[in-house]
Amino acid sequence: MPYLRRDLIEPRVYQEVIYARCKERNCLVVLPTGLGKTLIAMLIADYRLSKYGGKVLMLAPTKPLAVQHAESFRRLFDLPPEKINVLTGELPPEKRKELWEKSVVITATPQTIENDVLTGGISLDDVVLLVFDEAHRAVGNYSYVFIAKEYLKTAKHPLVLGLTASPGSDEEKIREIIKNLGIEHIEVRTESSPDVKPYVHGISFEWVGVDLPEIYREVLSILREMLKESLKPLANAGLVSSASPDIPKREVLQAGSRINHALSQGDSSLGSLMKHQAKAMKLHHAIELLETQGLTALRAYLKKLHEDRSKSSRELMEDPRMRKVVYLLVQAKESGIDHPKMEKLKELIGGQLGRKPNSKIIVFTNYRDTGKKIVEELKNEGISVERFIGQASRANDRGMSQREQKEILDRFSRGEFSVLVATSVGEEGLDVPEVDLVVFYEPVPSAIRSIQRRGRTGRHRPGKVVILMAKGTRDEAYYWSSRRKEKGMFEAIKKIARELESKTKEERAEIREKAPESAGMNRGKITPLDAFLKPRREELPKASESKEGESPNIEKAKPERPTGEAREPPIKPIFVGRPQGIVVYVDSRELKSGVPKLLKDLGAEIEVRTLDVADYVVSEEVGIERKSANDFIQSIIDGRLFDQVERLKKAYEKPVIIIEGELYGIRNVHPNAIRGAITAVTLDWGVPILFSSDKEETAHFIYLMAKREQEERKKEVRLRSEKKALTLAERQRLIVEGLPNVSATLAKRLLKHFGNVERVFTATEEELREVEGIGEKKAREIRKVITAPYVEDEIE
Repeated sequence: MPYLRRDLIEPRVYQEVIYARCKERNCLVVLPTGLGKTLIAMLIADYRLSKYGGKVLMLAPTKPLAVQHAESFRRLFDLPPEKINVLTGELPPEKRKELWEKSVVITATPQTIENDVLTGGISLDDVVLLVFDEAHRAVGNYSYVFIAKEYLKTAKHPLVLGLTASPGSDEEKIREIIKNLGIEHIEVRTESSPDVKPYVHGISFEWVGVDLPEIYREVLSILREMLKESLKPLANAGLVSSASPDIPKREVLQAGSRINHALSQGDSSLGSLMKHQAKAMKLHHAIELLETQGLTALRAYLKKLHEDRSKSSRELMEDPRMRKVVYLLVQAKESGIDHPKMEKLKELIGGQLGRKPNSKIIVFTNYRDTGKKIVEELKNEGISVERFIGQASRANDRGMSQREQKEILDRFSRGEFSVLVATSVGEEGLDVPEVDLVVFYEPVPSAIRSIQRRGRTGRHRPGKVVILMAKGTRDEAYYWSSRRKEKGMFEAIKKIARELESKTKEERAEIREKAPESAGMNRGKITPLDAFLKPRREELPKASESKEGESPNIEKAKPERPTGEAREPPIKPIFVGRPQGIVVYVDSRELKSGVPKLLKDLGAEIEVRTLDVADYVVSEEVGIERKSANDFIQSIIDGRLFDQVERLKKAYEKPVIIIEGELYGIRNVHPNAIRGAITAVTLDWGVPILFSSDKEETAHFIYLMAKREQEERKKEVRLRSEKKALTLAERQRLIVEGLPNVSATLAKRLLKHFGNVERVFTATEEELREVEGIGEKKAREIRKVITAPYVEDEIE
């Protein structure tokens, strides 16, 4: 039976064509913003549900967009409203499970679905269409990647539809998206495509250059001189290509990574260069702010550096040249000088509102501080304006809740104000109304962001995009970089699309025979394969990949998989055969680390709990604490480390700590302090420490320990907690630790000195002072607590 109400829609020719080509094979649809990607998803959803039954799942990166998609389905699908639901992290897991069971169409945020799949709350086996909105996010560790892999392994009738306006300018990244989503076919349309062109209203582009005043040139000259000076030691050491202040920031970042790596290998010869690298990064950012944002933004940044007590910041702010910069900035503020872009922006907006008073205008800026300044300046001009920012709060700048974001957009749609000043949150994933004018306060070097910004105009009527650029600055470089990347993006995607189409069914079948374990080939389904999707160049195999015949003995011992069991994920586990019944208990706070996903890929069953002690439990004896290198060092600084080790040791007979990442050079902590902490944990507490290079290696360690405990040593997987029955000595120490300023060590000393708890509590101040570590003040505080009359706390 059909679900889509055809009486309410009139699909365009290109939508019908894309639907016909994508209803039976995994597709990536590249279509400009505002040209009906969601309707294409609905056409395919209608077909799949009518043919197979089951469920449709549509993923979107934000809750507002997921809600918007659900509203569209409710409006156009002939289904009871309770059969179409939105799943987000705001709902408790039990409620999400209930809604999943009764729903036919689900829209959701990917992190929510990832967590529910990991914890076993939902299964994707009866999902007949999985839609990835903003599919360009399907790279790296983003939740889309894990969900697609699980879906293609487990679904009875899988079909993937990826939707995006901008897949990315890098060919390798596009190939990664294609591989991660199991894409077999690509449909590409641009504004100039013959079947799309009639529906695209003209967008005029204007590049407006502004000249910087003399004070800018003076400040810029000083900052560039200081940057050159900081780069010289790095260039002399071969860490950057030159000491030119025009080198990309990326080179300076890479220099920091190389220094950290050297330190982690015990080579301290580059340690002295850390300060110069840090200064170079800060000066690079200061120049970028000056050129693209203005004096106000630079003043705010230098104020932060002044408050920062790191060595590099102190040296920068104490430099006489920087003091001159600050003096010039104060002078400029008193003279009312800011970035000339601001005056040009006022002129543009005033002109647009003069021609059409009910215009809607969006101004995009990369920085919150700049956005705040623009709002202030426009309000002073009598223009109705609001700011639109993300949910994260910064110092003295509270973020917007999703409810506040929706309210702002609704008011903008109704025309209650004319100008919306948005940071990058307005570029993607939210239903920003169409506008008459889009202004880039600064160009962005990203093709994806540039396309997303432009897509807010020219949907139903002609629109205009203006890009403000400071002449002779990196503004110009960013603009041309974006244009070059965008051109490269469409060339790359069309090239890959042609390659996919050139593969005949026979060729695909031949490749499938050679690589039967490839991702997405579930129950005979043919998908693109790694051998085809990799760029055409020789590559060394990754550590996580294996070749046929590498381990014949292990492969021979591989247990047979029961009929109908899902195929193994395309990541090589430590043991090639998927084991039966390996269970790992995972602390719920570890889900964000990415390690539980990798454990599931390796074949472990994941049980998510809120654990009192440890992050992972693989048997009743073995509890594992995972620490990133940064967290390990921070726990040394704030004194948490040994308390955590003690709790782990008490709870598990065989505790293990895994430290993940490069440990040396990431914080201003002397290597000997780190080595001392590691030595104390290992020798004094008897807790072994394993070192892992990344989350993949961490997962392999945990999986190996789980397999060893559960399969070889036949240990049960039971959770323990520190809340076990205490020994008499532990109870006595706990009572004494309740006294003011009495640590665990001091409690032991007191009990050894006085013999029992009663004598500790009856001792005089003089007697207490006989114990090492107790002075006059501490003895007085202890006696006060013991002897003071008890008074009930007042409840206000």
